[in-house]
Amino acid sequence: MIRVAVDAMGSDRGARSVIEGAQQAASEALEPVIFGAAGLDTGELKLVPTTQVVGMDEKPADAFRTKADSSLVRAVKAVADGEADAVVSPGSTGAMLAAGLVLLRRVPGVRRPAIAVPIPSRQGPSILIDAGANADCRAEHLLQFATMGAVFAEEMLAIPRPRVRLLSIGEEPEKGNQLTLEAHELLAASDLDFQGNAEGRDILEGAADVLVTDGFTGNVALKAVEGTVRTLLDSLREEITASTAGTLGGFLIRPAARRLRRRLDPDTYGGAYLLGLRGLVVIAHGNSSPTAIANAIRLAARGVDHDVVGRLATRLLQPEGAEIV
Repeated sequence: MIRVAVDAMGSDRGARSVIEGAQQAASEALEPVIFGAAGLDTGELKLVPTTQVVGMDEKPADAFRTKADSSLVRAVKAVADGEADAVVSPGSTGAMLAAGLVLLRRVPGVRRPAIAVPIPSRQGPSILIDAGANADCRAEHLLQFATMGAVFAEEMLAIPRPRVRLLSIGEEPEKGNQLTLEAHELLAASDLDFQGNAEGRDILEGAADVLVTDGFTGNVALKAVEGTVRTLLDSLREEITASTAGTLGGFLIRPAARRLRRRLDPDTYGGAYLLGLRGLVVIAHGNSSPTAIANAIRLAARGVDHDVVGRLATRLLQPEGAEIV
């Protein structure tokens, strides 16, 4: 039985949406444990009562320090204490990072944890890393993000030797800012299957199995892709239902349209891994639907089943006494 601690109080949609998602994900092999206010109706799911909530507008370090009994901090602590195998939260990403760094700590050899997000593409899912944990980075950080992303792709997507590309403003090696130029040089000299730069327009084309970038650029790219996909899918539905002829045609293309939505909808994956910690952390969108929450919980369970944390530790282990920056 895999136990996943679920922060019910961080969602923009309220605790009910999170609880419904957890109920959808529950199975004989997966037990979501809800952390939230006393009195929440969680049905047959276990409730761990908490008295505080971390707001999206709070400073992460302050929230972690002053709200030890918040649903977010208590859920992360459950993993640290061995009471849960993974944690899922739609709450503050910064607070999750702060709690994870203090309570779970970094995997030996990891300089900075990074957010790895599965991105839908025409060629199947690829991994975008970092998607928001580190706004300012150095080239050596991007090299390590690429390594963590490659391990993730190997374990979760079953890709034997993932193709890695660097997100930049042009495919040529000399294109980009100082960070991407230096990162390109390090990646080219690594043992990764580095295939050069990729542009933003290549993200949904499946240009690589792992797209590596700094957290600022990655977060902007992620939200641009998600917004574009949702707008296109919603616009298609509106056009189909705008006329009788469109509605009739919609019946004919409905199976294909459903397959397209399942493949491209961000809710299909539900969340993102915060890689590089000694415990498994999945960050969901603040506006996650119950379906997205359910998929985020299942994503966390798959990470536990594949021992993503352990395999990352093995790949990134440094010789004893090596300095971790």
